[in-house]
Amino acid sequence: MENNMTKEELRALIENKLSRHYGLSIDEADRAQMYKSCARTILELLSEKRTKFNQKIKESQAKKVYYLCMEFLVGRSLKNNLYNLGLEDVFRDVLKQWNFDLEDLYNEEPDPGLGNGGLGRLASCFMDSLATLEYPATGYSICYEYGLFKQKIVDGWQMELPDIWLPGGHVWLNQRNDLVCHVRFNGNVEENWTEEGLQIKHLNYDEVEAVPYDLMISGLDSEGVAILRLWRARDLNNFDMSSFSSGDYDRAMTEKMNAEVICKVLYPSDNHFEGKTLRLKQQYFLVSATVQDIIAEHLQQYETLDNFSEKVAIHINDTHPALCIPELMRILVDDYHYSWQRAYQLVKKTVSYTNHTVLSEALETWPEDLIKRQLPRIYGIIKGLNESYCQELWKRYPGDWERIERMSIISHSQVRMANLCVIGSSHVNGVSKLHSEIIQKQLFSDFYRVDAKKFISVTNGIAHRRWLCQSNPLLIQLLDDCIGPDYKKDASQLGKFRNFYGNKEVLTRLQAIKQENKVRFSDQLHQNGIVIDPQSIFVVQAKRLHEYKRQLLNALKIISLYLDLKDEPNLSLPPQTFLFAAKAAPGYYTAKEVIRLIWNLSIEIEKDASIRDKIRIVFLENYDVTMAERLLPAADVSEQISLAGKEASGTGNMKMMINGALTFGTMDGANVEIYEAVGKENIFIFGMTAKEVENKWKEGYAASSYYHNNEKIHRVVEYLRHGFNGESFESIYRYLLVGDYGIGDPYMCLADFESYLEVYKQLLGAYHDRIRWSQKSLINIAGAERFAADRSIQEYTNKIWNIPTLV
Repeated sequence: MENNMTKEELRALIENKLSRHYGLSIDEADRAQMYKSCARTILELLSEKRTKFNQKIKESQAKKVYYLCMEFLVGRSLKNNLYNLGLEDVFRDVLKQWNFDLEDLYNEEPDPGLGNGGLGRLASCFMDSLATLEYPATGYSICYEYGLFKQKIVDGWQMELPDIWLPGGHVWLNQRNDLVCHVRFNGNVEENWTEEGLQIKHLNYDEVEAVPYDLMISGLDSEGVAILRLWRARDLNNFDMSSFSSGDYDRAMTEKMNAEVICKVLYPSDNHFEGKTLRLKQQYFLVSATVQDIIAEHLQQYETLDNFSEKVAIHINDTHPALCIPELMRILVDDYHYSWQRAYQLVKKTVSYTNHTVLSEALETWPEDLIKRQLPRIYGIIKGLNESYCQELWKRYPGDWERIERMSIISHSQVRMANLCVIGSSHVNGVSKLHSEIIQKQLFSDFYRVDAKKFISVTNGIAHRRWLCQSNPLLIQLLDDCIGPDYKKDASQLGKFRNFYGNKEVLTRLQAIKQENKVRFSDQLHQNGIVIDPQSIFVVQAKRLHEYKRQLLNALKIISLYLDLKDEPNLSLPPQTFLFAAKAAPGYYTAKEVIRLIWNLSIEIEKDASIRDKIRIVFLENYDVTMAERLLPAADVSEQISLAGKEASGTGNMKMMINGALTFGTMDGANVEIYEAVGKENIFIFGMTAKEVENKWKEGYAASSYYHNNEKIHRVVEYLRHGFNGESFESIYRYLLVGDYGIGDPYMCLADFESYLEVYKQLLGAYHDRIRWSQKSLINIAGAERFAADRSIQEYTNKIWNIPTLV
């Protein structure tokens, strides 16, 4: 891992950047200028590595993977690249000589909010692994001007503020004007039969330029450098000088504004027509520019597309990039005159799809009329794909219209993107064993019966070099002392840590490390005026705010504890700090109500000194990658409490277990595999299984029965009407008991509540024996060996992409 750069060489490089870009000497530079000069120094080194790596790829004629995702939650680049390049120490020493602190420079970099949560973070973890393992890989997304949003809680309400990251983040982006593409919207399609066959013309369209910006991602101790290519929209038309000169400034700027709005913000609200239209345009903008770019790169090397599927793997991460299937068809058929059947064969062999959800509302559909109007040629291709596929199904299932309707791409004037992905892909994978089983037996069961070999499972993984090696230096020192440093490149080596299960010195050190991480995090919160007790148990639920993730269930547990303490202030209860970190989608009223409940409950508890010494709630505003890197190593307990069968995998569970937190959760997603990895003694499992949930629905679920037949549930739910901090939560009371369909909460908080409380009491009891708790923690750290993104990527390359490493 050590880079052999000398301090003298580094000083010269940084001084050169300061002089060239700012005309400054070291003595004149401020912290922001020094940060950017260091970033440019790193980029120069990465560019040299990338050039050599590209040459190696070209000479080997290696197959390449292109990973498409609407979001990449990359986190800060300076620290990650310095670590992977082995340059952190030499940079720290040189900067110290100039009276700059490296940690201060890390904080100069904005945290790019180019993702919402697990999906975007997973994509970024995979890029890290692809670079480290030296696979030829490029990620594709949009260069959003504003990230998701900056979250501010005002009197309990989530407020969304612009997330402005580019002023400090643009230094990592390399604009590639040599690779600009054109993307077309609207217009109409004209079809003419000639002697050469059917000729398609797209007329009267609106056109924008897609300008690529490259972000380089280094691998650890490797020759590999991956590229994340981010597209920005730019007006293709020349500036309307005539309108401007006549004083009509609005008209002169209209086209420019219409183009640039495409990459303005990640996930614009789609609860109105304009929002739906913009989201669709964003998705097509991404895939059209990307597929054009991939084809241009391929033709530059091979001068033919006949071998396209042999040399190219295109991966769709979730359904957002699904339109790459008809877009690739369009280019092959319209521009390169392949027959429909041959084009379809190439597409199916090239594209693969990861499904990330079983929630019906999260499976994207688009109004047929919207696609027809915005993307007329793409609509025609989707319609053609649907007709040909339904004809195949008719031959297989003659007369079975119900089955054919379920499997069709277009139905009831809606275009189903998940079905499009399945039909147009070579492989479909779930992201945990349980999730893969559900999509095979339930979600895509009809497709599974047609082609079972298409469906496989690849459990998610995390970039352990960021989430362990960079985030938890104290634990890294212990691991280095116990098992050596090889786990940094090969996570399977973490399993050796089990050998220290009975070593009291190691267990004591492990306990001290967790405590020091808690003190550090507490100190950071104190700087923002938030006081918590680092001696308390840190119970962490950090994830996107959604009903199925059941932050509400966690809140109900805390209300139960609060009411118990009100009844008996001297109740024997270890001090606990409940740390929530979550953003709710701007238009998601129920999720925002849960945030309001948690916040007001925290204020109510703070008012009572006797209670706040036992339980305390902190809602962490604006949760991002940087905060996660500080929070997760401090967690004692990892709450992973989704209703069984709803969470596809989860990766926060992996990040906390690798830092020694114990999982308290349901048998859902990757929790099932964590249970297998650590054993039932080292995890706290409660609630129904996915099968039991399914049976509960069949039996007839009614939340009100739990309310009427369980005294503790009745008391907790009833108290919502009384409220906290002067605020009543009648809406949540009604949500739990009635819901939208008269049966109550669809994610069964009340059905699992009794089991949830009982197992939590067991967890608190287990925490008393600190050495035994440290043993459980050690087993979790060692068990994380199987949850590295490196393992996931090797499974993708072997099972789906068929790409050999260049190592």
